[in-house]
Amino acid sequence: MTGAIYTLWLRSIKRFIRSKSRIIGSLAQPLFFLIILGFGLNSVMSLPGTGSYVKFMVPGIVSMTVMFSSIFSGIQIIWDKQFGFLKETLIAPVSRTSIMFGQTIGGATTALIQGTLTLILAMFVAGLTSFSLYGFLIAFVFMILIGLSFTALGIAIASKMEDMHGFQLIMNFLMFPLFFLSGALFPLSNAPIILKTIAHFNPLSYGVEGVRYGLLGTSEINPLLSFIVLVGFTVFIVILGGYFFKKVNA
Repeated sequence: MTGAIYTLWLRSIKRFIRSKSRIIGSLAQPLFFLIILGFGLNSVMSLPGTGSYVKFMVPGIVSMTVMFSSIFSGIQIIWDKQFGFLKETLIAPVSRTSIMFGQTIGGATTALIQGTLTLILAMFVAGLTSFSLYGFLIAFVFMILIGLSFTALGIAIASKMEDMHGFQLIMNFLMFPLFFLSGALFPLSNAPIILKTIAHFNPLSYGVEGVRYGLLGTSEINPLLSFIVLVGFTVFIVILGGYFFKKVNA
């Protein structure tokens, strides 16, 4: 079981490292948001406790990078279906649960690498230099939870689909509302009550606020509550993804 998980994890890492365009492309969108939107609104946004709107955006942009990369890693399942690799994997003498875990951990790891690279670049762009190692570790834990949960979500959805284009359309339809209603771009306290209510049912909100607490020391949601909710969501989605993957037809 452990060997199968490691092998699939290593496959995901190697595919990611060999794809230089994927690495560069994954950094373009978050930097676009941070530079164009962040500096464009920096002079008109007043956010006490964060120093500037650009700094306020950093945790949200990092969380966005991890989520987007994680959830799109599910397309690997559809790709493997079409090229026959999944069928070869499923007939191997290992459980489907092990295969799903290997895919999930691999996708979450690549998402975490992209999120870390984005964080390093964003810190230079935003001038975010005053943070503690303890705070960085807190942010890193929340990034891991975002990566695991949304990779499992992508795999769960991909397990029920055969078409890559359809998967991408559904993911875009799902991801952007999750991102824009997570408090990544604006404080939840400033949102209308209906948007604030929706945001509290959005699992990404707890990830964003957890990362923000680690990097900036401020959060609109209790960090412990964010951790508990995100852990619960991760466990639920991993179990759900495993259930759907057990029924997949290669």
